[in-house]
Amino acid sequence: MSTAHEVMARDTSEHSWSADPYADALRAGRGPLFLRRSDGWMLPLDVERWCARADAVDRQVLDRCEGAVLDVGCGPGRLVTELAALGRPVLGIDVSQAAVVHTARLGGRALRRSVFEPLPGEGRWDTALLLDGNLGIGGDPHALLRRLSELLRPGGLLIAETVPVDVDERADVRIVRGTDAQGATGAAFPWARLGSPALLRHARPLGWSTTDQWTAGCRSFVALRSRSTSSSAEAPNSRAVISSHRVRKPLADSPVADS
Repeated sequence: MSTAHEVMARDTSEHSWSADPYADALRAGRGPLFLRRSDGWMLPLDVERWCARADAVDRQVLDRCEGAVLDVGCGPGRLVTELAALGRPVLGIDVSQAAVVHTARLGGRALRRSVFEPLPGEGRWDTALLLDGNLGIGGDPHALLRRLSELLRPGGLLIAETVPVDVDERADVRIVRGTDAQGATGAAFPWARLGSPALLRHARPLGWSTTDQWTAGCRSFVALRSRSTSSSAEAPNSRAVISSHRVRKPLADSPVADS
């Protein structure tokens, strides 16, 4: 069960990612955009790459996906639409309405939803993606990994992109347009940055096992398996998962993007 602190942190983060200047950058397809810590350090956000088509490194990652895929923090939808074009069952989720709209315009399916909210197909997803820094969501790697284990089927696959150095940090950040601190919008929210060793340290006590680690195009990735069970859990059913995406009465703030 989420603590009051976790709920407040998520609400703040979701508001910031849903507001300008992030939404403006996605609509324009370019930055510069940064996450800024209180000490002035800034992390550049690769908006141009996110808004472009999937590149060779992305396609290498997508080739590893199994069955029905959940893209957590799908952004403007390049991975969702690439998988959909290949006929793969896939759903993107993002707290940004601009991201969901952009994904829909490209022909992908997405929900405006936090990963910590109820989602279609819980416990039946074959693969979850945490790319483009989304391992930082919520600023609490343990909570995020626990939640993903609930969303995946037993033995399901998680592919996470890590920082290509050995780092394990959590900090409060703000979204900043350009390099001007005055461009920050909204309250600070918690974010995390993990290298591969740190991710493995967090994942192993939660029952995740390492499938692979690799680097490509100056990017770093880890593939993990969720804990398998010997119970008679429902078998994965990609068709059932996809049909569940069509929510008959979607929440007003969480539309299903079908067009």
